[in-house]
Order: sequence, then structure tokens, then C-alpha cells
Amino acid sequence: MKVCVIGLGYIGLPTACLIAGAGHKVVGVDIKTNIINMLNAGRLPFKEKGLDELFNNVKDNMSFKNQPEEADVFLIAVPTPLDKEAKIADLSYVRKACESIKKYVKEDSLVVVESTVPPGTCELIVSSILNNKKLIAHCPERAMPGNTLYEMVYNDRVIGANNDNSKEIAGRLYSSFVKGKIFYTDLKTAEMVKLMENTFRDINIALANEFAQIAEDIGVNIWEAISLANRHPRVNILSPGPGVGGHCLAVDPWFLIENSSKSKMISLAREINDSMPKHVMELVKKIGVPSGETLTVLGVAYKRDVDDTRETPALKFIRIAENEGYNIKIHDPYVKEFEYPILDLKEAVTGSSCIVLLTDHSVFKSIPPDKIACFMKDKNLVDTRNCLDHNLWVNHGFKVKVLGKGDASELKLSKL
Repeated sequence: MKVCVIGLGYIGLPTACLIAGAGHKVVGVDIKTNIINMLNAGRLPFKEKGLDELFNNVKDNMSFKNQPEEADVFLIAVPTPLDKEAKIADLSYVRKACESIKKYVKEDSLVVVESTVPPGTCELIVSSILNNKKLIAHCPERAMPGNTLYEMVYNDRVIGANNDNSKEIAGRLYSSFVKGKIFYTDLKTAEMVKLMENTFRDINIALANEFAQIAEDIGVNIWEAISLANRHPRVNILSPGPGVGGHCLAVDPWFLIENSSKSKMISLAREINDSMPKHVMELVKKIGVPSGETLTVLGVAYKRDVDDTRETPALKFIRIAENEGYNIKIHDPYVKEFEYPILDLKEAVTGSSCIVLLTDHSVFKSIPPDKIACFMKDKNLVDTRNCLDHNLWVNHGFKVKVLGKGDASELKLSKL
């Protein structure tokens, strides 16, 4: 089949390459001219494990343009950001993508929406823009940055289709590169399934974050407690942290509830997770760092070992800290572009009164506290991910506070 992929971001481009690798002819479309120029020059606009090799193997079967063209399948993988003021989905990119392909879609062409959308979007908006076209499917992505290609191939997939022809064509396309099982349903159910998956994880993390704050109040090490609780065969509590980021967990729950008043638990989970950067700020104050001092933020990517800063809780923490009079320096070896300057480690810690670890990049575990202590004004560490060797840092003169460890558990740490 000839497949026209609209949107060449973190999901669209890897999907396009996998489709090309399965033997289909692919036309990749993006409104950003710099991305099209890079891809036509044989360069990738972002890093993802295994994507370089795959791209080099399949690029001869791909073309990249700013405008769509006729195809057997049109796959929409454009962003669906959150309208933060209204707390609803911003579907402007989906609408523009549908408008852009409208004149190229034939009667027997299939339009697949991979973008995460509120339930009813495919039936009420996509179909309407395409003049109530009959062949529409929704196959929400299931992928994690840093392991995207593997998960796109080996995870099970859900395809929602509005009729048997849509189901058959979408099934042929996805089964050509997906090795996981494929399950079929209707459009609205598929849209809801995606949102339910990420809402479940958001609520689980909110529970872990609430456990962490309770543990701090009563003097318990929540990381040990969670590890022990998860020994129960039907318990799987996720890890607490400084907040939730990424294009899914911090956004999708709002899509699910924007047209419903039955959303108390989901709204509360969002409130808890969104409040965590403020809680981290309170930990900085509790460790004894007053306003006016410099804080070193380690990690602004929303998760470990990636360069993705979408919806990162680090940005909220930084702005809260600035509003409370702190100076901020940032070090993140993965992130190249951010709203604030990214410094090397030595420059980031020089003159600092506290290191605040927000992202658990693997390389941070090898930072030698004895080598950086001499550059700091005061030796304080707030670890929101529980990823460092705290005894090592204490032995080199650092005062350490860990998210989710109450004072009693920290006293035990200092005596070890």
C-alpha cells in the first residue's frame, strides 16, 4: 500500500519507518520545513534507540514533503496538546491534518488516526471534515520514549474501526509490522481505551505521591514500604516523584473527562500530581536553603535517559523556585533545547547551595560528590527519585533529603 503519514514527530516518524520497512511506500508529511529538509538530507530530527539504523535501511522507500498526496492510507499522528486554561483537548492540529488531506482522500482510502483524542473525535470531527467518509480507523499508539520501536512492534494494539472495510485495511497495515496481538473494536471504545490506560497510571502515581507525603509526616521510608507492599501478588504501586510529565500521563486524563461530570478521582489525581513540584520546593526549604540562594536542577527531561521535555514537572518547579526568590542553574546531558540555559555540571554546581535531582538519568548515579562539593557554597541534596547513593553523599559532607523519606528514616540513613 501507499501510506501518507501526517506528522513526523516522536510517534509519526518511527511509525512511518516501520511501515516502510514492511514494504509499503511511505510519504511523510510535516508542516515544519526544517524537519522535511533534515529528513531529505538523511538526518533525523531527534534521537530514538534503533531509529538511525532503521531509517537508513528504509529511507529509499520514503519521501518527505510539506503537503500530502493521494494514497491508499492516510495516517494522522499529529500532536494533541492540552488547552491548559480550559483543561480540554486542543484538536487544532487534527483538524488541520484532516483539512490538508481532504482533497486527496478517495472513496476507498482509509484514514487512520493515531493521535490521542477524546472519545467521539473520529466520528464527530474527523468524519465530518472528510465529508462523512466511510473508511476511518483509530489505532492509538502504545510506545515509550527510549524504547519506541520495540514497543510499536511487540506491544498489543487496539484498532477501532467504523465498518468491516476499515477494519480489514487497518488490520492488513498494522499486521505487516506489529508482532503483538491486534484487537478490534469500535472507534469510540478505542479512543477511550487509550485514555484509560494513561489515566490508570496517572492515578497510580498520584497514590504513590500521596503515600510519599504521608510517609514523610510519620517518619517512614516510602521506597522500602512500596517495595514490600508490591510483594503482594495483586499490588503494583508505582514510584513517587516530582510530578508527571510527557505527552500522555499529564494530558490524557483531561481528555477523558472533558465531557463528563463523573470524574472526581481522576481530577483529584491530576491535582495531586500537579502539586508535586510545589512539594519539592517545600523539601528544599526543609533542608534549610533560604530564598536568594542558588539551586542546581539535575534533569529537566520528564523521564530517565531521554531528551523529551514535554509537560516536564521540572519547568513548574523552576518557575515556582524563581517566584520564591531562588536562582536556578540547570544540568541535563540529554536535553539540548529548553526554556532555560543548559549548563555543564561544573558550571551548574558552582556557587550552588543545593542540588535538586528531578530526573533519574543513569549518568547521574556516577556523579562523584567529592569532586563537585568544592565548587558549591553549601552541600545540600534533594533527591526526588531516590536514585543516588545517599550514604556516599552523606559521607562527603552533604545533607540529604529524599522525597518520601520521613525524618526518622533519614536519621537511620545518617547512622549507617
